[in-house]
Amino acid sequence: MRRFLNFLVGLAAAAAPFEAAAEGEPPEIPIGLDAYRKWERWPYLRIGARAYMRSTYDRRGGNEAADASHFLYQLAEDFNVTLDVQGPGVLYFARFNHWHGSPWHFEIDGTDHLVLETSTRDPDHPVPDSIFLPEGLFPKPLAWTWSVTRGADLLWVPIPFEKSFRLAYSRTHYGTGYYIYHHYVRGAPLSQPLNSWDGKIPPDKDVLELIGRAGQDLVPPGLDAESGTVALGPEPVTLAKLARAPALVRALEITVPREQAAAFSRARLRIIWDDRSHPSVDAPIALFFGAGTLYNRDGREHLVKAFPVHIRQDEERVHLACYFPMPFFKSAKIELEGTSGRTFAGIRWRVRTQPYRDPPNHAAYFHATYRDHPVPAAGRDLVLLDTREAEGGGDWTGHFAGMSWIFSHRAVLETLEGDPRFFFDDSQTPQAHGTGTEEWGGGGDYWGGRNMTLPFAGHPVGARSAKEAKDPEDLIQSAYRFLLADLMPFGNRAVIQLEHGGTNQAAEHYETVTFWYGLPGASLVKTDVLQIGDPESEKAHRYSSPEASEPVEIVSRYEWGPDAVAGAEIYSTHPDRGRTTRGSSEFTLKIAPGNFGILLRRKLDYSHPNQRAEIFVAEEGSEEFKAAGVWYLAGSNTCVYSNPREELGAAQHHVQTSNRRFRDDEFLIPRDLTRGRAALRIRVKFTPAEIPLFPGQAFPVEPAWSEIRYTAYAFVLPPAPGDR
Repeated sequence: MRRFLNFLVGLAAAAAPFEAAAEGEPPEIPIGLDAYRKWERWPYLRIGARAYMRSTYDRRGGNEAADASHFLYQLAEDFNVTLDVQGPGVLYFARFNHWHGSPWHFEIDGTDHLVLETSTRDPDHPVPDSIFLPEGLFPKPLAWTWSVTRGADLLWVPIPFEKSFRLAYSRTHYGTGYYIYHHYVRGAPLSQPLNSWDGKIPPDKDVLELIGRAGQDLVPPGLDAESGTVALGPEPVTLAKLARAPALVRALEITVPREQAAAFSRARLRIIWDDRSHPSVDAPIALFFGAGTLYNRDGREHLVKAFPVHIRQDEERVHLACYFPMPFFKSAKIELEGTSGRTFAGIRWRVRTQPYRDPPNHAAYFHATYRDHPVPAAGRDLVLLDTREAEGGGDWTGHFAGMSWIFSHRAVLETLEGDPRFFFDDSQTPQAHGTGTEEWGGGGDYWGGRNMTLPFAGHPVGARSAKEAKDPEDLIQSAYRFLLADLMPFGNRAVIQLEHGGTNQAAEHYETVTFWYGLPGASLVKTDVLQIGDPESEKAHRYSSPEASEPVEIVSRYEWGPDAVAGAEIYSTHPDRGRTTRGSSEFTLKIAPGNFGILLRRKLDYSHPNQRAEIFVAEEGSEEFKAAGVWYLAGSNTCVYSNPREELGAAQHHVQTSNRRFRDDEFLIPRDLTRGRAALRIRVKFTPAEIPLFPGQAFPVEPAWSEIRYTAYAFVLPPAPGDR
């Protein structure tokens, strides 16, 4: 999942817009600004797209400096690298703590673009109402700074790159950040050509106007509609039974009298698609619509003003609206369940739908999975979602689309130090690793305790402190984060985890709703595994590496959180065997002939820095190898920590080495080299990236290509609903 470089040969064909798909072809993938413009395609599968979230997190598993200022390497005093990837892709999101680190270097295909914030010139005296510069390239509502977000500078402007992308900070004081980017299999059905960002053309006006409509009615007029008014007691009440199918729910709206709103927060919304045995939506009303409670402490018009959901109040009623497109193929049942001892009168509802006309295995069911975490386990992340255990379990294909969560019922903000960690498709390394919970919710420094609501992130409810709470409901602290352009696809499994406190030690009562799209069945199928150092496996896969070391046993860990809490070991070490080489390796792996590209995963020893190799593939039995790209993993388990006390302090060179040497990394093999083949011969040619840890200082371990295990996965179309 991270780093592959498609050579120029074939790039134009790979990036060409996808024409109407023939039977059996995967659906179009909206990219760049199309990912917003074509938001009605939110449910459609992204077969051949992979998402990653990288950050400045503390590599040793702690929470040093609130996960700030841990750099992959430093090329110069003003070029401190936090992200370094190769291959065509799109950076969809970047978050920085205030102006810290600005000017930021956005190096795209070798061209350096400086991105600034208006507080950069005199960071000791930040500018009120600050903005990004160049101003025209980063306009609202796709860019926001700390003066609105209460602590963070946020960029949702897509930044495409054809060959490489590198992000570096000019200053290192409190350099906290996380970044979400996508890679694509060459030949994937992209909605438009992937052309590098030139730093000149601003985002299209129609997209800005669309996202600017957050909090309003987003769907087109003239849709089929059903509506009604119900009273709700403790027993479930059916709002709608939809039988005109296949169709998409385009809007679900519920309104309640203002005086009943706070109590209505705990009522439950359930939706069952196609008479399935489990509801796919099963969540408390308030959390489903983006807030921990419907209590409105200061009478704001919009408690939540997000793009896919909003909570708005007028003089008489509270209006709840959801615009996530939600497909079904036979039927849909929407119901409410009340809270014990309460009766709610005058609940109004409306559902609007439109026909769905594409193949049934192109779009996935919408899910909102609720979890209650009253007593978090010390040392262990909260598991918000494991799709293998959801709704009957098994494989799922789809994408993670966001969260709404309560992180305290007592107005305690310190628990926000916990990092998001997301694992997809059985990777043992989190493919998404953030720097904290409020950062994930679009803020910084706990939002200063204040509330804010943006199209894709917010902290809508909760008093600054328990002392300032006006009501017990005012003690509830919640946040939301929605993913659209930056959604995270998976092909057979998603595990969404959240650390509670800086080292999983907080005792707050969390409640979480995870939003995801998913169809039962896999679109990423494991086809073969080569275990390096195992004689039988190496022989079976015709493994050859003349310059490789003898197999060596390594005892280490993956990056799974703190090793120990309060003296008790949480994650122990485990052994594995592998080799290193500075030459070439060859091996054969079985694949599925009907694939749409191959994902090749490697378990490696991350103590070797900046591992880079050219990848070539040939049909089994052939010596006609063709270039597939460059596989590159920047950094190592040694990083540079630089966090001077002063805003303009000189860059520091504190070398830190974590005890986590195991890492899973991924490479995407283009479909034009894999389609119709049952096996591939793969050649890995090590091509060192000679990069210092910092000027004048090499990494402590020599560069080499590490290989412990290779696993092949085939991208395929999942079965249609009902065919499983």
